[in-house]
Amino acid sequence: MSRRILIVDDEPGVRAALAQLLEFEGYEVRSASSGAEGLATYAAFRPQLVFLDVKMAGMDGLETLKKLREFDASAIVVMISGHATIQNAVEATQLGAYDILEKPLDTDRILVTLRNAVGRIDLAEENERLKATIESRYEMVGRSPQIHALIEKIDKVAETSARVLITGENGTGKELVARAVHRGSPRAKGPFVEVNCAAIPSELIESELFGHMKGSFTGAIADRAGKFEQADGGTLFLDEIGDMSSSAQAKVLRVLQDGEVTRIGGQKSRKVDVRVVAATNKRLEDEIEAGRFREDLFYRLNVVPVHVPPLRERREDIPLLVEHFLRQTAKQEGVAPRTIDALAVDRLTEHDWPGNVRELRNTIERLAILAAGPRITVADIDRLVGTRATAAGGLGGLESCRTWEEFKLAAERVFLEAKLREHDWNVAETARVLEMPRSNLYKKIERHALARGNE
Repeated sequence: MSRRILIVDDEPGVRAALAQLLEFEGYEVRSASSGAEGLATYAAFRPQLVFLDVKMAGMDGLETLKKLREFDASAIVVMISGHATIQNAVEATQLGAYDILEKPLDTDRILVTLRNAVGRIDLAEENERLKATIESRYEMVGRSPQIHALIEKIDKVAETSARVLITGENGTGKELVARAVHRGSPRAKGPFVEVNCAAIPSELIESELFGHMKGSFTGAIADRAGKFEQADGGTLFLDEIGDMSSSAQAKVLRVLQDGEVTRIGGQKSRKVDVRVVAATNKRLEDEIEAGRFREDLFYRLNVVPVHVPPLRERREDIPLLVEHFLRQTAKQEGVAPRTIDALAVDRLTEHDWPGNVRELRNTIERLAILAAGPRITVADIDRLVGTRATAAGGLGGLESCRTWEEFKLAAERVFLEAKLREHDWNVAETARVLEMPRSNLYKKIERHALARGNE
């Protein structure tokens, strides 16, 4: 689809010459001979770029630019003038002009300006597409009473500045809730910065959160801002807060109290305006009792508690989620759109989904990519997912093992594969949950030839 360009100039010769050049370059062009006509044409034509003369009879270019930007704040306008002054250029820039060209117009300069402006338009459109993709991925889908209550609570807390503590099992969508809180808040245009406290080694978590100064420790080759500084004016999402080290907890508490952060190795504190949203799959009251989590930090974070229910407690949402993930996979992975049989949906609805929404999403992606035909059937689910046994509480085929050793190996394989899938094949996180050294888990993965694509 060609780009649309509007030329507004009271000189017929300039309009004709510029239109000829732009049409030769493949653009769709319309012209207007006055500011008033230009505004009317813009509203009907909706061009991506405007060439606007500064000096015109009646409404001049600067006044036209001002009205145009009031109508469409994102309008990209290149001013053209026979006798532009520094004052004109400054005023045009202040009003939002992209560039200013002098008459007589130079073809090479026009084409360079055009290429740069179109590049900016392409970038803006790509950003919008990416934003739409991200919003789609983090959309909350469901019709159950639990989801309605959750969304209602998010709407209430989002417009405040209160801290939020999100609880729920792995894979339930705690990050979705955090993003929804940010998206509905006055900070929505600010940054949303995420930190997975469980995925960062304890010796690095403080540098990650608070930043460091050059030379403050081995490997600190330059000054670096931490996540608190990066989230200034926005939201900091501390995921798996229950796994944060004790020293980091103390420093986070201090930042929450004082609103200031000091980089490792630094002397000067920096003011930060950050809303903290935390999440955990642990019961922090038990962690406090065990001496692993600070009680004072818990009360600082737990201003508004939000619990995300597991998928097995809202099975009526599964059909909607299945359709949502099928559409999403077709769009994001470039696979052919697929439909799904009602019996297949029933089979998926019966499953307990220990990995919750994350496991369901991964399963639907696998089905959309590997199903035998355009319509996903129960046979596809039995072949690619194997939910029959887990839904019925059976042994999942393990009863066919001939010896005790064979059964133990097969059971270990099934268990490890389920846990890896539950944690989105994050080996470090799976090893932590299983309380197993990461090296041991890698050996078992190799022994059983486990791989994401083999699920």
